[in-house]
Amino acid sequence: MAKLDTRTTTISSLSELIRKKELSPVEVIEAFLERIEAVQPKINAFITILEKEARQAARAAEEEIVRGRYRSPLHGIPLAPKDLFFTAGVKTTCGSRILADFIPDRNATVVSRLVDAGAILIGKTNMHEFAFGPTSLNNHYGHPGNPWSPGRMTGGSSGGSAAALAGSCALLTLGTDTGGSIRIPAALCGIVGIKPTFGRVSKYGVYPLCWSLDHPGPMTRSVSDVAIALGVMAGRDPKDPCTRDVPVPDYLASLTGDIKGVRVGVPDTFYFEQIDPEVKAVVEKAVNALKDLGAEVMPVHIPDLHKAAAATLIILSTEAAACLEKFHRTRPNDIGDDVRARLDAGALHLATNYVKAQRFRRRVQENFARVFMRVDVLATPGVSITAPGFEESSVRLDGKDVPVIIALPYCTRIYNLIGLPSVSIPVGFSGAGLPIGMQIAGRPFNEEMILRVAHAYERDIYQAPPWPALT
Repeated sequence: MAKLDTRTTTISSLSELIRKKELSPVEVIEAFLERIEAVQPKINAFITILEKEARQAARAAEEEIVRGRYRSPLHGIPLAPKDLFFTAGVKTTCGSRILADFIPDRNATVVSRLVDAGAILIGKTNMHEFAFGPTSLNNHYGHPGNPWSPGRMTGGSSGGSAAALAGSCALLTLGTDTGGSIRIPAALCGIVGIKPTFGRVSKYGVYPLCWSLDHPGPMTRSVSDVAIALGVMAGRDPKDPCTRDVPVPDYLASLTGDIKGVRVGVPDTFYFEQIDPEVKAVVEKAVNALKDLGAEVMPVHIPDLHKAAAATLIILSTEAAACLEKFHRTRPNDIGDDVRARLDAGALHLATNYVKAQRFRRRVQENFARVFMRVDVLATPGVSITAPGFEESSVRLDGKDVPVIIALPYCTRIYNLIGLPSVSIPVGFSGAGLPIGMQIAGRPFNEEMILRVAHAYERDIYQAPPWPALT
């Protein structure tokens, strides 16, 4: 057959060819390694590339499949975790100079589950240092570039994971989301990323930033691919007491394409207030398109959203200061200026303010629970702006200069506070050709509903352009 074009494939399409033995995992990995070699200098998506290890794993996968031991739709699929997921025998830097030589002796639970399903580690992706920032600008390992415009940000903190997907260097990447760090890069890079319900996916072996807000999740190039990966990753893990013993549904089976009668709520405040006009127009058009698919779209009011965003920031910065206290105290000069400034601020928060923010968290959860008695999902912008340039520190919104680090997590952060599942999907492009994403959120442990709505839009409405050539 013709040489595999990494720019035109997905997990769903490639897995069938592998299962039928029409394509070998060795051919797959060679194609992706060749692509990485060609575009890594332009987008800097990886901190570590595992050429030797990936080739060895591909040969083993090929032998298994030839013997009739096909494991799952992930067998032979290239996997690139964000570089804070522990990988046994492979360095895990967390995007920091401090951990440049750290080599774990074990895998994160989700890495083990994906590898056991047949996925092949091809590299570890670039990220914002210690995951503490929404831009992924990294002065230790270089900035990952947005494949749609390499001089622009990928968003963070899982920016390398999104760049690897949009740059056609992998088909499955992993991210973590503490204030939007999966969904922000997904929106800016035009890929799909889900933050599952808190407790749905194990955090064991994932370097922490904020214990009560961190959410690991998969990032892919299609909704069906996310469904495949999440089905493998999700479920109770005795090593992580935060995980819940809630049955994991067949997410693929939920992608029926039918959303007739699904109630879609659109918040009447906050989400559409501080937003680029192009983003607003594209997202509003996408929401209206859900009506054409049979959904019932209605405005909803959610109180206290601005206070909720402030509470999230207090919890995040305080817990981050505690998580990274040792490095902040003993090696401050080895921490990037932006991250160190955030740690300085977090260390100054009063315990009383932290407790008040945690108490307020419950109030916000109750507010959303009342809204979800009326609707099945909420639809909002994924990010209120398109990808800024590396040198841009602020953007003009509603006649005001808004810092980029404030604008990027504006629409995402609250769902970390309340732990609800939320997925970002591409819904269009700006006039400059930059991706725009829509965010769909749902009830606790109801990922199948948000994926069902996302898939219906992707299948029947979204006209995806070719992935960036970069060569």
